[in-house]
Amino acid sequence: MIEKITAVSKGMYTEGISHNHKVVIDEPANMGGTDKGANPLATLLVSLVGCENAIANFVAKEIEFDLQGIDFEVSGEINPKGMMGDKSVRPYFQKISVRATVHTSETQERVDELQRIVDERCPIYTTMVAADVEMVPTWTKA
Repeated sequence: MIEKITAVSKGMYTEGISHNHKVVIDEPANMGGTDKGANPLATLLVSLVGCENAIANFVAKEIEFDLQGIDFEVSGEINPKGMMGDKSVRPYFQKISVRATVHTSETQERVDELQRIVDERCPIYTTMVAADVEMVPTWTKA
């Protein structure tokens, strides 16, 4: 499988097309953008949530898990000095915390099983792990 997008950028504004869907990425005005879309780092965190949710739905079917929905709250810690050129600081997230509230009739033990399998199989989550980003997942039953 190959994922491919096309994109046009002007200033800080980028408009990408993926499978006939438009994705807008921008920076706020105080960073030189037009604030017409989420910034790239926020977009990455939303992509993580979308990936975790999709994989959770695949896995739930496989393990016969009653998944009624998941609410996510994700935060990423980054030192901006790295992206501004300080070579002593890595220019990507140091830590990402994922808090998921799982709507289900299942037990917390089954929620833990779902989370473990999802985190092992989610391409974006495992990419963060491979990049040595500290991942802090907390999945709880609603």
